[in-house]
Amino acid sequence: MDAVRVALLREVLAGTEWPAATRRFAAALRSSVVPHGGGLLLVGTARHEPWHLAAHLVDEAAWSGRPELAPTLVRHRVRRGDPAHLAVGLGRLEAAGRGATLLVVAPERPEGGLLERVHDARRAGATVLSLDGGDREVRALAHEALSVTEGDEVDLDVVQHLVSAAAGENILAGASAARPGRRRFRDRLARLADRVTAPPPARW
Repeated sequence: MDAVRVALLREVLAGTEWPAATRRFAAALRSSVVPHGGGLLLVGTARHEPWHLAAHLVDEAAWSGRPELAPTLVRHRVRRGDPAHLAVGLGRLEAAGRGATLLVVAPERPEGGLLERVHDARRAGATVLSLDGGDREVRALAHEALSVTEGDEVDLDVVQHLVSAAAGENILAGASAARPGRRRFRDRLARLADRVTAPPPARW
């Protein structure tokens, strides 16, 4: 039912910048992550690891037939015994270079060590995107940034949900059609949600 929840969120936010802004950011993400490239690395701050965004992107990668959208979650603290997909530490950023995409989720300013690693990855040719709280240093490192600041209609969690949903949409003609039936089903479900949540016609 994610398609229904996203449709509801977009309806609530109609008339604000967020539906279009999250779709633009998702389009930048899609275009930067290419098959057989350096992959998508997802990293947060020491206080905020973007678990939910990672899970949603994995789902969208499967639904849309774009496996390259499934990220590698880069963690600040890796413990012995963690499964392989949760055992990727910050050292992974040192190998990020041309062809890699680095998505930074930073509600607050990250500690200097992470910013240095992101800067080094960008210098090595990686594409850097950020979902952030408006910190100037984070935005300065990003090729594409979407900021959520105090007083906005949404919080960063909502924006992450909208971005992940939009990442699997609007697949260009000729792109992989590995799961066209599921894609059409989700599109129909989203349209159904729009109709179900529309106000009833006036009766005079």
